Amino acid sequence: MPPHQYSSKKEALQALERETAEDVSLPLQEANLVFGEGNPDTEVIFIGEAPGYYENRERRPFVGRSGQLLTELLKTIGWKRENVYITNIVKRRPPENRDPTPEEITLYTPYLLRQIEIIRPKVILPLGRFSMNFFLPTAKISRDQGKMFWWKESLVVPLYHPAAALRSMSVKAELEKSFSTLPTLREKYAELLKERGAITMPSEKEEVEKSQPGLF
Repeated sequence: MPPHQYSSKKEALQALERETAEDVSLPLQEANLVFGEGNPDTEVIFIGEAPGYYENRERRPFVGRSGQLLTELLKTIGWKRENVYITNIVKRRPPENRDPTPEEITLYTPYLLRQIEIIRPKVILPLGRFSMNFFLPTAKISRDQGKMFWWKESLVVPLYHPAAALRSMSVKAELEKSFSTLPTLREKYAELLKERGAITMPSEKEEVEKSQPGLF
């Protein structure tokens, strides 16, 4: 059922979660479904690659050490975890926390796209290279993290995965720097969207590849 057929975004997401749970054609059925959580009416969505051990156990995204760091980073900019939305591309844990395969990403893609369609975020924040390359196939995390891109009518700002920041102080410093720009980015969304429309109306492929580095 299309999102507009429901009385609220929350109701639409609950229906989509049930549909995802009932779809036995999806891979990784031996693991628990970790659909996503947060404010359905948020302007900001964080998207990782796949759940890990603790996420599978608690059926919640980003609750392990990476999730604790994400929560801390949100606090540094005055945001609360419950006021944003957090999910992954792949909704179940790959064995031994291995990387998700291209096939797994492809099969879970329709559900992620429908989540985004329901929430309609102004800002999409991919965490790590797998999530970044979902939106920006030619991007490189070391080069493009913290930069601003357009994907349809959402701003996309790739960020290092918190797990990478836990392994490297320099990566953590870069991630903290990128986080510090996010409140301004959200506040200026309408202005930036208007400026983009006044400058050019690129094709969807060009939208995905269009970057505005160094804006903040």
